[in-house]
Amino acid sequence: MTVKGGRKPFAAVLAANAVSIAGTSLTMIGVPWFVLDTTGSAGRAGVVAFCATLPVVVSALVGGPLIDRIGRRRVSIASDLVCGLAVGAIPLLHYAGALEFWMLCALMALGGLAHTPGMTARYVLVPDLAAHAGTTLARAASLFEGVSRGARMIGAALAGVLIALLGAEAVLLLDAATFAVSALLVAAGVRGVRAAEPQKTAAPVSFTMYRTELREGYVFLLRHRLLLAIVLMVMLTNGLDQGWSAVLLPVHAKDNLGGATDLGMLAAIFGGCALLGALLYGAVGERFPRRVVFTVAFLLCGLPRFVVAALVDGTVPLAVTMAAGGLAAGMLNPILTTVTYERVPQELRSRVGGVSTAGCELTMPLGGLAAGLLVEEAGLVTALLVVGGAYFLATLSPVIFPSWRTMDEARPAPSSSGPSRPSAPAPEAPAPRP
Repeated sequence: MTVKGGRKPFAAVLAANAVSIAGTSLTMIGVPWFVLDTTGSAGRAGVVAFCATLPVVVSALVGGPLIDRIGRRRVSIASDLVCGLAVGAIPLLHYAGALEFWMLCALMALGGLAHTPGMTARYVLVPDLAAHAGTTLARAASLFEGVSRGARMIGAALAGVLIALLGAEAVLLLDAATFAVSALLVAAGVRGVRAAEPQKTAAPVSFTMYRTELREGYVFLLRHRLLLAIVLMVMLTNGLDQGWSAVLLPVHAKDNLGGATDLGMLAAIFGGCALLGALLYGAVGERFPRRVVFTVAFLLCGLPRFVVAALVDGTVPLAVTMAAGGLAAGMLNPILTTVTYERVPQELRSRVGGVSTAGCELTMPLGGLAAGLLVEEAGLVTALLVVGGAYFLATLSPVIFPSWRTMDEARPAPSSSGPSRPSAPAPEAPAPRP
């Protein structure tokens, strides 16, 4: 493969992903706050979270082969443009006095449907662009994750300040602008990258071929015990994390802390420390056993924040807890990304990636909905302790199940056999996101 522009395409993808993720962080704080501010209902905040995340799962389930055929560059650009239009329409309709609750749910669903293919399209380019840039896979994964974490931190901090100063509507308008910037960066910076263009195939485009390609992703994942164990674990924790970020933390900040400013600060602290964790793992993480680091890190970033939020008063104790949890969380995705790159054949990465992403996000719609209903029925403290206890049980998986013992076995991705297209690219699905 020939990549034009040296390191420029890799830098463009990193920048576009950073801008897009920073904007998404604005929405993650701005939308729940907008719902709580306009309706006062944790249950409705959970319904909006459900509507936003269910289409994410649907698009991840069926989108892998489409990304290859349409081209990663085109998918990334189209995804950002659709997301920007959907998010921007929310405050505009609100200003016009025309925004109904069902419209908010529909617009969030449209954004969720378009978001995952764009994220996947950028992520799958990392191995090709990193190789051309002359960096190792582990370091490229850490850099990609570090930039993403940093963008989340900046977006969260901006969201808290802007909500306090201008209102949630302004935050959503800014988010729409970030999607446009991300689309422009990919359009201008990823020209001439063969892996980003539509992949040629001798087989005709048909539903049968599409179904065959999609099935290959499912079959590979179901037969690979470690990758399947990762997907199942992260599926559970992602659902619980969605309940935390979309409902539990916003309600806690609104009722017990300093409002939107504290919410943004806490999210920024977690994101900033996660950035440090990702960079730290990129620098020295390969010296330590992956399974040990992964297990300890997941235990630190999970249960403690729920317990402190439920039982300890004030912002400072929770901020300290989230700083420690963020540092640990930053080490997770570099490990998972490296393991995925090593074990999935190059020509199957889009298909396996789409399936694994869908699996990891399968419980996210229910996580936000269940958290909202739990708060309304049992109260915030009970909801925090129940969700935190479930999180703790999920993070014990690497200790209990033997399939995790192979995590430390570094290996090159095997060549696939069977009917997959030889000319298929080297895409990668987004790693599971704790």
